[in-house]
Amino acid sequence: MNFDIKEFLTASMILFAIIDVIGNIPLILIIREKFKIIESEKASIISLIIMITFLFLGELILSLLGVGINEFAVAGSIIVLFIAFEMILGVRLFKDQNPKTASIIPIAFPLIAGPGTLTTLISIRSEYDKINIILAIIVNMILVYFVLKFSYKIERFLGEQGINILRKVFGIILLAIGIKLFTTNIKIIFS
Repeated sequence: MNFDIKEFLTASMILFAIIDVIGNIPLILIIREKFKIIESEKASIISLIIMITFLFLGELILSLLGVGINEFAVAGSIIVLFIAFEMILGVRLFKDQNPKTASIIPIAFPLIAGPGTLTTLISIRSEYDKINIILAIIVNMILVYFVLKFSYKIERFLGEQGINILRKVFGIILLAIGIKLFTTNIKIIFS
């Protein structure tokens, strides 16, 4: 395991874009309004555990299914592309989030450690050292904790327009990352 600042920063940015905790502030506020309290610590820790577990066991699960990392990375890159399109175009393609359930379920899973995030972890694992990904997960979970804890204040500070701008900027970055993941892994599959 080798720490690389560039890999760490890139992995952090990828996870920040895919988790999109800033863009999900409106949904977080709806959940907070319905349940009155979001357990920020619990949601962040559960998300951290889910992501790190999948980072290490995801490959084993895939091998049991007869799927390689590169094939999964290509599939993941397609999901990342769809999520990027959602962020850029302001449309909802994935509609499986149900804010009527308990606060941990829609927050920790699928909002933070959802299918897109888990797919992305396996996808970037084929390119980055695990230590850089683990540190990126930790940094993102710290950020998620603070966003969950102070979501009202963040919404007031950024405003609806600010949240929309951030979502579109990170959507474009995510689109470029998805294309890179796709092209890199498709070449490996066909070589």
